[in-house]
Amino acid sequence: MVVQGLNGLASASSLFLVASGLTVIFGVSRIVNFAHGSLYMLGAYLAWTLTAHGPFAELGGFWGFWGAILSAALTVAALGALVEMLVLRRLYQAPELFQLLATFALVLIVQDVALLLWGPDDKFGPRAPLLRGATEIFGARFPLYELFLIAVGPVVLGLLWLLLHRSRFGILLRAATHDREMVAALGVDQKRLFTGVFALGAGLAGLGGALQIPREAVTLHMDMAVIVEAFVVVVIGGLGSLGGAALAALIIGELHAFGILVFPRITLVLVFLVMAVVLVLRPQGLLGRGAATAPVAAPAPPLPGPMPGPLRWAAIAAAVALVGVAPFLGDYPLILLADFSVLVLFAASLHLIMGPGGMASFGHAAYFGAGAYAAALLFKHLAAPMEVGLIAAPFAAGLVGLLFGWFCVRLSGVYAAMLTLAFAQIAWSISFQWVEVTGGDNGILGVWPSGWARGRLVFFYLSLALSAAGVLLLRRIIRAPFGLALRAQRDSPLRAEAIGLDGFLLRWIAFAVSAALAGLAGALFAYGKGSVFPSFLGIPRSVDALLMVLLGGVQTLTGPIVGAIAYAGLQEQLARLTDCWRLVLGVVILALVLFFPRGLAGAFRRRDA
Repeated sequence: MVVQGLNGLASASSLFLVASGLTVIFGVSRIVNFAHGSLYMLGAYLAWTLTAHGPFAELGGFWGFWGAILSAALTVAALGALVEMLVLRRLYQAPELFQLLATFALVLIVQDVALLLWGPDDKFGPRAPLLRGATEIFGARFPLYELFLIAVGPVVLGLLWLLLHRSRFGILLRAATHDREMVAALGVDQKRLFTGVFALGAGLAGLGGALQIPREAVTLHMDMAVIVEAFVVVVIGGLGSLGGAALAALIIGELHAFGILVFPRITLVLVFLVMAVVLVLRPQGLLGRGAATAPVAAPAPPLPGPMPGPLRWAAIAAAVALVGVAPFLGDYPLILLADFSVLVLFAASLHLIMGPGGMASFGHAAYFGAGAYAAALLFKHLAAPMEVGLIAAPFAAGLVGLLFGWFCVRLSGVYAAMLTLAFAQIAWSISFQWVEVTGGDNGILGVWPSGWARGRLVFFYLSLALSAAGVLLLRRIIRAPFGLALRAQRDSPLRAEAIGLDGFLLRWIAFAVSAALAGLAGALFAYGKGSVFPSFLGIPRSVDALLMVLLGGVQTLTGPIVGAIAYAGLQEQLARLTDCWRLVLGVVILALVLFFPRGLAGAFRRRDA
């Protein structure tokens, strides 16, 4: 038990290094930096390269190894400063979710850059000099390097405390965390301050990654693995609180260490369950100063106008051409078109709560997957046909939305978005570990449409018809009195309450409706693929929905449609044209964020005006 506790402390210390950098960046800039995990991965790759090649490799020994570790961290810090100056500095006035979109584009770019530079193979670093052995603790051997890592976390926490409380730079950082506008009014150069913050946060992430090379392989997937846990730590501890990050890292580290002994069947659920409980009971986190009150997304206009003329005629022409040309297409184009139809409905369902509702969701895939699993489980256990599955899926997903939404809509801003992520990860963990029911990682196979709809053409028409009906229903809801009331509570909660509108009830109903239609999209997707897997509920699926809405434009009704087609089409075409499709897609997304901050549909609307 003692050794297991020490393992938890070592993991907590490593996690704190990454989470502390994320905490510092968010505390000052208010940017949810999704690329923080990429900086962690770059630190690991650079440390591996410097220990294997170059002057540090030739120097060898103690100075060679630790010189490589520190150089990797400093290099990543410089890269973080460069990213802030070239990209993020242009987005400080943009809605926060567009900043998130830009950092996700950086994730895609770094993924392929790392693949080009270091290849797909895992890299194994050398052991740390003077720390290669083990010591005996209560009759069990424990690695010396793990003991070293346990000490690193408190040392870094102490140094950061001194920096924040005993230096002018630290005082400015704390001041900017509390009141950024006042700091600017006092004449502080915010550009230099923010650049320094990003360099510091990136350096901590790089150091955390570099210190991992003696204990684990360096892989292309370590960025996504660590960023999720880092977000969990930051949210549990309290956004902007270093002490909270340290406490939360300790809790998460020990949960990982002992959870596998005490609750082996729900180890993946435990962390996100703790996160959900903390957010429900104390939204600002364990040591946070106060819950966020501003919405993550910028308010949209009170009532979106009609679709611009050119865009309307283009949409009608495209729909007519699509229906007419479909019989002459092969199987593969029909499969793609059916997928595009489903993604349009998925994005439109998320837009209902993001646009009129003013709520962001980082876990919308939970309802997409709930609909898919509802249809698949009915088929597996009751041999229910597709017609029953398509009817049951939105009801099942809507019930899940009612359950999760009852907690989520009580919060706002980043905290609400993170709670949706926690619930989505709980749902994903259940589908992954409840093997007897869901099949676990093997999924549920053989979920095919009914006989009359098994032809690719018929299934495409079915997907197009149901998706179009769902989108039209959402547009009708948004323009109905319910949609107007939903916008009212978003734009002016106090005035809405004064005239008798129940903001909680409005958001809760919208959340459930959004979940139900996402569930219909998930069921269609399941029948189109003939199978269901836990990945349907994963974070990448939620990010896809978020990207589609943001690329199209949150402020327009057409946005999710345009965004879904543009994102899915780009992804599919680039994957066929080049192996570096993530790099190209990331650059395209970054360009769209920088030059079309209102999204593609918003740009069309502005040009038409």
